[in-house]
Amino acid sequence: MGAREDGTVGGRGAGPGARRGAAPWVTPLYVGALQIGALATARLPAARRTALLRAHSTNVANLRAGRWGTLATSAAFVEEPLPVAYGAALLATLGAAEVRWGTARAATVFAAGHIGASLLVYAGLRARRGGDARPAPRAPGDTAHALDVGASYGFYATLGALAASLPHRGARAAATGGLLALGAVPVVRRGRTFTDVGHLTALVLGVGMGAAGAPVRGRLPATGWRRPRAAASTTPGRSGAVGTGPAAVHRGAGSAHGGIASPRGVV
Repeated sequence: MGAREDGTVGGRGAGPGARRGAAPWVTPLYVGALQIGALATARLPAARRTALLRAHSTNVANLRAGRWGTLATSAAFVEEPLPVAYGAALLATLGAAEVRWGTARAATVFAAGHIGASLLVYAGLRARRGGDARPAPRAPGDTAHALDVGASYGFYATLGALAASLPHRGARAAATGGLLALGAVPVVRRGRTFTDVGHLTALVLGVGMGAAGAPVRGRLPATGWRRPRAAASTTPGRSGAVGTGPAAVHRGAGSAHGGIASPRGVV
C-alpha cells in the first residue's frame, strides 16, 4: 500500500467530513482579510489606529486585566499591510497545512501555536516583572502596553508542525533542525525582543505538535487514537488486496503493519 503525497496512507485517517487534499479555502480568506484590514486601519489617524491595535493586543496589560478575548482577536490584526514576500509565505504555509490535514486540524495547529505562545510569553513577562500588578506603564514604550498582534505565532507553529511531519526521516530532521536554529538566532542576539522569544516558542510548540503525530498517522479524526487494525480488506485503495482468500488476508495484515507513511506525523 503506497503513501499519498499528502502524507496519509490509502485513505486511513480520512474521517467523515475531512477535506484533506482539497483546495484550501479558509487560508486565502484569512490572509485576504488580514491584508484588507491592515489597509483599512492604515488609513485611520495614528492615535486611533494605535488605540485599536493596542485594544486587541495580547500584551501584559490586557491579559492581566482579564481581556482574554485578545488571544483570539489579536490574530485578526497586523500592524502594517503584509509585505508581498511575507504574505506569500503565510499563504503558502497555511494553505499547505489546510490541504494536507484538512481545514479543522490546520486551524487547530494555528490556534494552538498562537494562543500557546502568547500565554507563555505573557507568563515570562509577568515573571520578569516580578508579578508587578501596577496598571500604569513604567514608561511610554513599556512592554506591558506594547502592540502585540498578528499571525506570526500561528504561522511559525504551522511551519514547525509541517517540518516535523515530513515523511522522509532525513528531510524531517534537517527541516526541523534548520528552523529551530533560525528561530534561535534572534533570541540569542543582544537586541532581542519578546516577540523573538514568542516566535521561537511558537516554532517549538509546532514541532512538538508535529512530533505528537495526530492527523497524518491514520488516527481517528475526533480522538487522535489509532484506528483498529483490520484483519483483511477487499478495497484495493486501503490494503492492496483484492478478494478475501488467505493471500488477501495476509496482504491486508501486512499493510496494517506497514501502512504508516511517516514515523512521525502532525496534529
